[in-house]
Amino acid sequence: MGPDRGRAYADPYLAGVGLGLVLLTAFVVMGRGLGASGAFASGAASLVGMATPPYAAQSPVFVRYPDGFFREWIVFELAGVVLGGFLSAKLAGRVRVEIERGPHASAPRRMLGAFAGGTFMGVGAVFARGCTSGLALTGGALLSVGAWVFMLATFASAYAVAPLFRKSWR
Repeated sequence: MGPDRGRAYADPYLAGVGLGLVLLTAFVVMGRGLGASGAFASGAASLVGMATPPYAAQSPVFVRYPDGFFREWIVFELAGVVLGGFLSAKLAGRVRVEIERGPHASAPRRMLGAFAGGTFMGVGAVFARGCTSGLALTGGALLSVGAWVFMLATFASAYAVAPLFRKSWR
């Protein structure tokens, strides 16, 4: 089985119910669902606004974030996700500095693959006008046809591409 990796992960059904309650709370308290890519967009808009205010004021992209980076609630949501993930790992005894990889993948290859995958997801979030969490969780909860098509395409793509990467994990 391998070395002890800390305590077991949370029960997926209980975690799913918890995530659903967090999503419901976000709708009730903030009037919006969950998502992460907006934090990066508001951060970029804030930086452009500080560097070149006239350009930001006339740009249809940057004018959507007039209040700045730290006034966007999604920035605090994303900070909470990072903090919550760290605390969860700490409580489960899973905090360690390592690169998880299969026996046939070198550390640089694994990092390159992670960077490439993250880049594709980020570009996809721009084209889709939302990230995976925003489309799948919020859009799915609102019964958005686009969100359900996105999730089906995501799972179909993962199943289609997984055999290409399976060898490096065995």
